[in-house]
Amino acid sequence: MATIGGSAAVESLIETALRDQDQDGAIRWQAINELQKRGDLETFTAARRLCSGKTPAERMLGVDILGRLGFVGRSLPVLRSLSVREDDCLVLYSVLIAFGHLRDRRALPSVIALAEHADPRVRYGAAYALPNIMGNPPDPTGLSALRRLINDPDDDVADWACLGLALSTGREVENVRGQLLDP
Repeated sequence: MATIGGSAAVESLIETALRDQDQDGAIRWQAINELQKRGDLETFTAARRLCSGKTPAERMLGVDILGRLGFVGRSLPVLRSLSVREDDCLVLYSVLIAFGHLRDRRALPSVIALAEHADPRVRYGAAYALPNIMGNPPDPTGLSALRRLINDPDDDVADWACLGLALSTGREVENVRGQLLDP
């Protein structure tokens, strides 16, 4: 990996995270958590650079750091840009999870666009993000996207969308599916 221009501590944590090949690996997430705890501009800058990395692993790491670092106003443009230009499904999934963690309504157009993606992992990420960014009262276009995802051919996507719609509307999960039958 090319040097990203941060301090030795930031560089070391990034290298540690990138060495763990498992996207859900304990070592990777421990390093990410340490970076997120820093909560500083240096870490944000390093994560932003990673989002432009040559490999999907670098871009996913940058996204995973930004998703919980804070700096919402600075992170959203980076993530929204990546949501349009990225072609790796796992990176897009991470972008959607990051949007959900940031809980900012400005991500809604990007999430709605990705809710129609061909890959079920990306649609799952959209189903996760939507209830977290629709606001209160929930945005009608976000609700409509969740309703479409309830009918997704992938059961995990449909189930998560059902839960998201129930949480967003205050209805019981069992009643959400019935709601679809009565428009």
